[in-house]
This record gives sequence, C-alpha cells and structure tokens, in this order.
Amino acid sequence: MLDSRSILLATVLAALVCAPVPLDAQVERYDVAILGGRVVDPETGFDGVANVGLVGDRIAIVTSDPISGASEVDARGLVVAPGFIDPLTSVGAARLPSALYKVTDGVTTVLQLHGGPVDVDAMYQSMESEDVLLNYGTNVGHAALRGAVGLSAGDEDQREVPASPEQVERIVELARQGIMQGALGIGFGIQYVPSTSEEEIFRLFELGARYGVPSHLHIRYLGPQRPINSVKAIHEVIATAAATGASAHIAHVNSTSPKDIDLVLDLLEGAAAHGVDMSADAYPWEAGSTGLESSVFDEGFRERMSIGYGDIELVSTGERLTEDTFRRYRSDQKRDGVIVHFIPTETLRKALTSPIVMVASDGAISPEGRGHPRGAGTYARFLRQYVREWGDVTLVEAMRKTSFLAAVQLQQASPAMRRKGRLSAGADADIVVFDLATVRERATYLEPAQTSVGIEHVWVNGVLVVDSGELVAGVAPGRAIRGAPQRGR
Repeated sequence: MLDSRSILLATVLAALVCAPVPLDAQVERYDVAILGGRVVDPETGFDGVANVGLVGDRIAIVTSDPISGASEVDARGLVVAPGFIDPLTSVGAARLPSALYKVTDGVTTVLQLHGGPVDVDAMYQSMESEDVLLNYGTNVGHAALRGAVGLSAGDEDQREVPASPEQVERIVELARQGIMQGALGIGFGIQYVPSTSEEEIFRLFELGARYGVPSHLHIRYLGPQRPINSVKAIHEVIATAAATGASAHIAHVNSTSPKDIDLVLDLLEGAAAHGVDMSADAYPWEAGSTGLESSVFDEGFRERMSIGYGDIELVSTGERLTEDTFRRYRSDQKRDGVIVHFIPTETLRKALTSPIVMVASDGAISPEGRGHPRGAGTYARFLRQYVREWGDVTLVEAMRKTSFLAAVQLQQASPAMRRKGRLSAGADADIVVFDLATVRERATYLEPAQTSVGIEHVWVNGVLVVDSGELVAGVAPGRAIRGAPQRGR
C-alpha cells in the first residue's frame, strides 16, 4: 500500500505529465529516448504519458518535457513499465534458448528462489563465464543442503529420514556459507521432504533473519503426511516467521491451497498487517507441474488433490495417464515431469488479486522446447486476463505484482534490487514496452514453446534485447544479482 508521501509524489508527477508530449520537439539528448508512452511506475503509483531517457544502464529522466536520443522509440499507445521480475524459475532461464520465452513475455530478471545450490559462488562464477541475456540470482537450496549431509530429497527412502541434530547443525552452517557467497535467501521444498522437522525449519529461519535474507517455501501440503492441510502448513510458516523475525514467502499459493484459499489469504494478509513479513506468489494457470517421482504423488494423492489419473499429463508427450500408466511410469523411475490439472479459476483470481501476492511463473521452457506453458506465457496471460479482459487489477497494481513486490522483498538481501522494479530516474534500465490492447500468451499445454504477442520492446541494463517483438541477435547484457548479507544482524 502506498504511504502519504508516495501518494503526494504520484500526484505531483501526474500534474507534470498530464498533457500529451509533442514527439518532434528536441531539448535534451540521451542514449535512448522512449517517447510518448503510457509510463507506469509501481513505486509511486504514477500512470501517465511521459518521455523516458536512458543513459548507459540507468534511467536518467522521466519527464513531460521533450527529449531526444541517439536511439528513439515511438511508444505512443503503448505501456512503458519496469521489466518483469520472475522470482520462481531457474537461473538457466537467463540464457538462450530458454531466455527467448522469458524475454518475449516481458521478463528481464529471473530468480531461482524456490531452491538453489549449496555452492552458490560456483554457480555464479559458472553463469558469469557465459553469454547471458537476462539478469539472474539464486537462493541456497534446502534440498541441496540436505543432500550435502547425506539426506537425498530425490530418494524415496531418504526423504522420509529426519535429519539428526548434528546434520541440522551442518545444514545451517552450509546455508550460512551460501548466504555469505551471495545467495539471495533460503529456498525450501518442504512438501518434497516431508521428514523435515519443525526445528530444522526454525534454525534456518533464524539464520535468514540474522543475515537479512528471506525464506521461500513450498509448504508441507500435498505431501503424504496427514492430517496436515494447507491451513496448518501456513500456520507453521507464520508462527516460525513471527518467532524469528524472518521474512517468509509462500511459493505458488494458488496450487498449494486450492481448496482453502480464502482462509489462507486471510491468514497471510492478517499476519502481514500485524507486522509479520509475509508474501506469496501465484501463476495464472489452472494446472501445476512437478516430477512424477515426487512425494506429491505418494499414496492418497487423489484424495488430497481431488483429481483422477486422467488429470495428469506427461510434459514430454502430452499423454494423459491412466491408473496403469501412472503406476508403470512411476515405478520405472523415469523422473518424468507432469502437468496436473487441479486448480479452480476462482482460486487463481482470489490469489492474484491479494495485495501481498506477486506473479511468478514457476517454470521455464527446456532447450528441447518442452515444459509447462507458464514458462513462456505467464506475464502476457496475466495482463490479458486480469487487466484487459476481467479488470480484476489496475495497470499500476499489475506492475506492482510483476516487478515491484519482488524487488522490495529482496532489497534488504541485495541492495541492487533497490534499482529494480521501478520506472524512475536512477533505476536500472530494465524496461518493457507492451501493447495492452493486444498482449496475450500463445503457449499452450501441448505446445508450450511459443513466444507471447504484444511485448514490443525490452531493454536489459540499457541494452535493447527485443525490438518490435523480435529478439535482437548477438546481445548478452544480463548480470548476476548477488546478495550482500548483513553479517550477524
């Protein structure tokens, strides 16, 4: 919610830019001039016609005055906004070919916050040695931490084994090292490791609070443990965050709480209103995706998810499963990804209109062109449905959900995020220009590797990477976003 100072600033800015801008007048000259677009800054709430001037990798000016640039883009009739930040994908989505589907969906920064490696520095060094299209960052991952102490989340026997006190201490120490190497936070997959104890979670939350980094969680629900449900799983996170002072974030609340979304959102919003640092994300698709071998499909999954075998399809082929093929493929340990159709549209609409819920894809398109369509069309689909067709959120609120909320959540862990998710002087020149009248996803469940329509221009760190809807060849302006931990806070 905007404070009074932000509202006053937005009012002043609106007064300055209320008149149309003559595009032929030239006063100031910049590297890039984006002229006459509908500029939206989610930080201040500004929404009006203006010119944007870029110098190097930063936004130099947002003004109603005429400007010119060495390169000029006519943005009349288009929206000019901060580049979208996808907080729930993989760092691999920052490089081609996967990055093609992200950037043509308006994404300029991809973050691996639902997991991550143990050796965070090695991951950053590896990425920095490559040509990368988009900005990227990672958490240190809880599943990888458990694997490093001999507890494999992928092994059906191991994921049921609780960590010993000595292993918990080692997990916490390895997590601390990852944070010191630049991890943006701690990524948990508790639903995939149901034996994780409350104490193990508490100690890692303590660590995150100490160093000013958030914890991102797949909550316990949808695993085999009973009588747990999503409400009780949310209670665990809120209580632990409140007790430790940690920042906590719920991954894809739409799919972890399909039946209990009203109460879950009330709990999360109520906790946030009373000082607990809580947030969540959601994707605008009625199907989720996971591995066929995961604990999600342990005994009782159909009752937990209210689905039949036919609601499950293979990512690789689109085949809908039967009881026989489900049991056969799972016993073969094929490690095949599946798409699961089980999320009511009403659940999505409630989640994505909550003030504490940001948009995230939870997906990427593989180099082979397979995956969930959310890896290619999440942001265009959100704009098409929730802004243009249904009117569930305003354009300013949509830009908060696609960029600003993620930047704010991470700016304590990484001061670099203070320059992301904004469209104002001094912010990073990560910018998307799109046509609200035509923007839409083309990705489908059967054909996910399709670029979105209506994303006209995209800049990453001041470099044009999408021009008139087409990828610019030979550019690689993406940069690492590392954490800068506040040691021993």
